[in-house]
Amino acid sequence: MRARYGIPLKITAGLTATAAAGIVYAAGFEARSFRLRRVTVPVLPPGMADLRVLQVSDIHMVSGQRKKRAWLQSLAGLRPDFVVNTGDNLSDPEAVPEVLDALGPLMEFPGVYVFGSNDYYGPTLRNPGRYLMERVQGRHGLNGNKPVVGAVHNPWEGLRDAFDAAGWVDLSNTRGRLKLPQAELAFTGLDDPHIKRDRYERVAGGPDGGADFSMGVVHAPYLRSLDAFTSDGYELILAGHTHGGQLCIPFYGALVTNCDLDTDRVKGLSTHTVGDRTSYLHVSAGCGTSRFTPVRFACPPEVTLLTLTARR
Repeated sequence: MRARYGIPLKITAGLTATAAAGIVYAAGFEARSFRLRRVTVPVLPPGMADLRVLQVSDIHMVSGQRKKRAWLQSLAGLRPDFVVNTGDNLSDPEAVPEVLDALGPLMEFPGVYVFGSNDYYGPTLRNPGRYLMERVQGRHGLNGNKPVVGAVHNPWEGLRDAFDAAGWVDLSNTRGRLKLPQAELAFTGLDDPHIKRDRYERVAGGPDGGADFSMGVVHAPYLRSLDAFTSDGYELILAGHTHGGQLCIPFYGALVTNCDLDTDRVKGLSTHTVGDRTSYLHVSAGCGTSRFTPVRFACPPEVTLLTLTARR
């Protein structure tokens, strides 16, 4: 027996079953298969002691995600020297208390943070196929500071107030410092370029003098931000936003980055060069998804522990 378009019903049924199994795996298993990535980056001045930084990004918390909350809480056992939160903590306006509960143990450590678009605005339901094609075609980003039609305001102010109360430093288009027992660190941060809230002109001029080490922090790794940090002499830039591609093809990699960064650098450690200057770039694949597309394939959710070591 054949289907309407000449495809045998057995084949049609098999393809449907395979697709269904893939969705179950991507949503039910891989999206909840949390991983810790470990990376070593030789960027510190010669003779400086190693620093361990935990980068947390793209949590996209939804109320009721108990496994994610417990896993994030457990990361305090790593005892990092400091924490960098590169944004998109929310995917549900009701989830602020759960984000703070998840990050509570990590907020006992020194930290810095920037926000992403999903901290400011709730996600909207979109056709996943259309979204994917737009990204493949290079269309990305929102219109200035305005959310897409139908987006809701997220109560990001509660996150900011709690982070600030814990001593974490807000890096939204500003500079900040952390004084650790072994070193004083300087940070230069940007608000989210994905919704054009970045204002590099406010922080331009290169690393702060007097600090033992300086780095750049931004949510979305748009090239204009990476170019600015690298041109100004920052040796390390931390970013998130891409979800590592989220839906990847085994042995091939990501199809999209959701920004103008190339797919070869969609996650992990790479470099960025402008003229005769080169920075290390680390892009976190993040540990969550939008609540409207709760799937990952060939790209498990993750948090990264970076060990910064001295240059040789």
